[in-house]
Amino acid sequence: MHMFCFQCQETSQSQGCTFGGACGKSEEAANFQDLLIFVLKGIALVVKAGAQADRETNAFVFEALYATITNTNFDPDRIRAYVRRGLQLKRGLLAQLAPEHRSALAEPALFDEEDEDALRRKAYLVGVLSTPDVDVRSLRETVTYALKGISAYATHARILGHETLAIGTFVLRALAAVATETSLDRLLELALETGGVVVEVMELLDRANATRFGEPHSCRVPLGVRHRPGILVSGHDLKDIEELLEQTRDSGVDVYTNGEMIAAHYYPRLKSFENLVGNYGGAWWRQDIEFAQFRGPILMTSNCIIPVADSYKERIFTTGVAGYPEVRHLDRLRPNGDKDFSEIIALAKECPPPLPIDSGICLGGFKHGELSEHAPKLLSLVKEGRIKRFVVIGGCDGRDILREYYRLLAEKLPRETIILTAGCAKYPFFKLDLGEIDGIPRVLDAGQCNDCYSLIAFALSLTKTLGLASPNDLPLSVNVAWYDQKAVAVLLALFHLGFKGFRLGPTLPAFLSPKVRQILVERFDVRQIGTADADVKAMLLGL
Repeated sequence: MHMFCFQCQETSQSQGCTFGGACGKSEEAANFQDLLIFVLKGIALVVKAGAQADRETNAFVFEALYATITNTNFDPDRIRAYVRRGLQLKRGLLAQLAPEHRSALAEPALFDEEDEDALRRKAYLVGVLSTPDVDVRSLRETVTYALKGISAYATHARILGHETLAIGTFVLRALAAVATETSLDRLLELALETGGVVVEVMELLDRANATRFGEPHSCRVPLGVRHRPGILVSGHDLKDIEELLEQTRDSGVDVYTNGEMIAAHYYPRLKSFENLVGNYGGAWWRQDIEFAQFRGPILMTSNCIIPVADSYKERIFTTGVAGYPEVRHLDRLRPNGDKDFSEIIALAKECPPPLPIDSGICLGGFKHGELSEHAPKLLSLVKEGRIKRFVVIGGCDGRDILREYYRLLAEKLPRETIILTAGCAKYPFFKLDLGEIDGIPRVLDAGQCNDCYSLIAFALSLTKTLGLASPNDLPLSVNVAWYDQKAVAVLLALFHLGFKGFRLGPTLPAFLSPKVRQILVERFDVRQIGTADADVKAMLLGL
């Protein structure tokens, strides 16, 4: 065993990756990610002992946790750099403590070696399996993965100038707890508390995006291509695409979105750019095919990069937390503080236009504001029997063949159902013509994975409007497709808010031990997906 990782849905044999990650990360990258988490726990323990964390401390912890999310940063050198920054930050925090407080600290806080051999040895020893009790390990990792999701959303919000000290304070407190806590009851309580902070940070990012880019609205997004050079933007960071659109204005270079970046089309500020011309391709796992056919340069702004193929290796760039060995990383700033995208723009002008892989349009942008505007009509259609069920299919897409279930589910749901979606989980059915109900599309996409907040907010609003005791009393079925740790964060948010009886798939997380899994089944009635036919029948019965 050269490594151990089981944080994503596609982990080897639903047990754990031990010789290279199923995601494609190297054993070296995996082990240094484990060491980075260990160093972050040490920082948290120093803060718990009395050191004062400031905004920059929080920002570093957020960014470092984000860098360990699946398909974000494959570059061991970049991860090692985070480790060294973390050790330097911890030394400064330790200097705030009296000697007697420093001597009482636990092991993660004591580690302070930067020798390359020492780092490698330590990296191999401090991973997931260093917690021997499988149930304690299960809840510790569940919380840790949700903290990664929180950190991703907090990083994007902070880039837009929105942050709260309370979220950083909680993340540090939770990291200290997962470093030392062994009580299952207290760890489960921490997991539910973490779910509450997930709701808070998703709302923060929702507000940050709307403040910067305008309240999103539903719109038609072109799927074809134009006959000009283009840049393809993937990931999640909307500020990056805004700056790129500014710098490519009147340049003869078009900008296309890919994956969850399709949400850029839903915001008035971004949609106002004439060179934002459409969406190209689907979910992240098809990059090896779609990026090759695009023919122009690609900008990865965050997680969802996969192992880079030779067919486009010279045309792909990373920025922000994203990273891949030998791929150019753009972090140079212009005098006004924006990122300098001149290198990728110059390359675009030398490349041919993208090859068409799709045509027509798709509809999206149904976030909680617009869903609330439609609420009276939707409720009227429910009373008339023309809508019998709302079905949430949200979260992540992936390569697993079992994910064919989500396309079949969407196709088999009767025409009297509305599908609410967010994240790349929509792509198996997003481009299907599933019709409408009295002018309302049967598939209502809110946007990115963080826009699951919109679906939650809409459900809670309907619950209040109808005077119901719980969202579980709505004609609503929730089906979470998970892949990475942001989906784990959303899962804990649902637990925190009291949602019960929802389905999870395509497989149950490998990091949930049998005992912890049983606790969740008994307390929240979590169900693994079955067949599309059986689940459609059950959901229509409210089961």
